[in-house]
Amino acid sequence: MKASPKTLKPGLERLERYMAHKGISSRREAKALITDGAVLVNGKVVKEPGFGISPDKDEVTLKQEKLPEKETVLFYKPRGIETSATSAGSLDIVTAFPKLAHLSPIGRLDKDSEGLILLSNDGTLARALTAENSHVEKEYLVGVREEVRPDDMVVMSSGIMIDDTMTKPAIARQNGRNAFTIVLKEGRKHQIRRMCDACRLTVTSLVRIRIGHLTMGKMKSGAMKIVPLRDVERLKNI
Repeated sequence: MKASPKTLKPGLERLERYMAHKGISSRREAKALITDGAVLVNGKVVKEPGFGISPDKDEVTLKQEKLPEKETVLFYKPRGIETSATSAGSLDIVTAFPKLAHLSPIGRLDKDSEGLILLSNDGTLARALTAENSHVEKEYLVGVREEVRPDDMVVMSSGIMIDDTMTKPAIARQNGRNAFTIVLKEGRKHQIRRMCDACRLTVTSLVRIRIGHLTMGKMKSGAMKIVPLRDVERLKNI
């Protein structure tokens, strides 16, 4: 039942992939747990990332005494840095804020956007927020160059075709002559900017102001705060 360096026998699945699919941890966290000797397959410690298991037959458990303490941080990502580096030398959250290096971003905000993002080592939370059937709302304040029209809000709320797929229903409300708020339950790449393009609106600013029940409040760019366990559990159960 060993994994070869590149391939697995039919019917087997890589251990870290299985753990991520089951919501035990993120794939990145799973690899760290495996190499640290915290993962057992059928009661035996496995330290080899990529180890092949039979999802229907093998039992995967964790050594409780080796599990790292779960930590989740609400962070105000500044404009001008990436969530995760996309090229050598690019400035991302970990590079600019090394105290967060032990945590993984949940989702992303593009370089020209700012606002709230969660970083955590809790794979179950990551799965709850990024799964296709997630019900966690994310709210954004969008500034545009052109005047916002009521019809634009109707179109965005109803859905717009992007890459041959309609966006899910949203809640879009005008927030001034050149601004609006929009609430989404999905996070397709550059979604709001592409929705604005479809309405012939040019985005000048994009700020994520809410994730589920967690709001920005008085947080400033670069600020961070620990998310209490009760709030993490609430997000998991939305």
